[in-house]
Amino acid sequence: MTELRTAYLDRAPLAPGDTVAIVAPAGPSTRTSLARAVSYYEAWGLTVRVGEHVLDRHSRSRYLAGEDDARRDDLVNGWCDPEVDAVVCLRGGYGAMRLLDGIDWTQMRAARARADGRPKLLTGSSDITALHEAFRVHLDVPSLFCPMPGNGVFRDSEFIRSDVRRWLFEPWADRELTGPKTDVLVAGAASGRCTGGNLSLLAAALGSPETERSPGGILFLEDIDEDLYRLDNLLLQLQRAGRLAAAKGIVLGSWHECGDPDEVRDLMHEYLGGLGVPVLWEQGFGHDPEALSVPLNVDATLDATGATARLVVDGRER
Repeated sequence: MTELRTAYLDRAPLAPGDTVAIVAPAGPSTRTSLARAVSYYEAWGLTVRVGEHVLDRHSRSRYLAGEDDARRDDLVNGWCDPEVDAVVCLRGGYGAMRLLDGIDWTQMRAARARADGRPKLLTGSSDITALHEAFRVHLDVPSLFCPMPGNGVFRDSEFIRSDVRRWLFEPWADRELTGPKTDVLVAGAASGRCTGGNLSLLAAALGSPETERSPGGILFLEDIDEDLYRLDNLLLQLQRAGRLAAAKGIVLGSWHECGDPDEVRDLMHEYLGGLGVPVLWEQGFGHDPEALSVPLNVDATLDATGATARLVVDGRER
């Protein structure tokens, strides 16, 4: 298992000629954005397979990309296809968590290795947090929390496209994760497994099989378009569930459209400042227009003891 989790440290997840499956486990997309997404990955030298139901719409809820069973089938079929090396989520929105209870995790676990023995890769962010958490718990494979090719930021930001490409085509060992606006909220140092993602999704999952035990390591948190009182409530949920206290370090990403940044920062300090662990502010991942990608279920070291904070993917096995 350790070998699977560290497989990308010295060898990139993908290489030209590999195959990726594009699926839509959450919100709907358009034919135009799908074509654009396919063009990005094909331009990078990858073979692209598109899920059968990617452009479907749910019969009741237009905010879902097709019926739950159809979206689930595309996800499972893409992951279990022996010729597919990575599953790329087209966009977020809402709906990924609706798929989890119907997934045969024994089947998915049996298919987690690609033909060369290394793990397959899941990519996506926002609502895809639900899948990252489930893949961590049930499959124990690394995954990439990154902007998605069906979204406008992927189209509008050359930086985002370049950063995602680097994570796909370059090894992960010793990669620096801090962004240009990263600041220290609480000083200290920590090492451990990277987990987390979107705060709303993490809170929504509490009580599920994936949250029976709070992981330690370094917890990543970000969100978008939430009022301050909502962030307060979501942090309180994680606090009461023990997820905050279990963390050895916490990395805060972007809080895009969440109100006054100073008020958000003060709220974060209220909940996180007394935990006795280092906390980074504005690391840059999440919904920022120039959002950084971050790897999950791999080990990293956070050093916030000096004038400049560093957060680096470990280049060795634990």
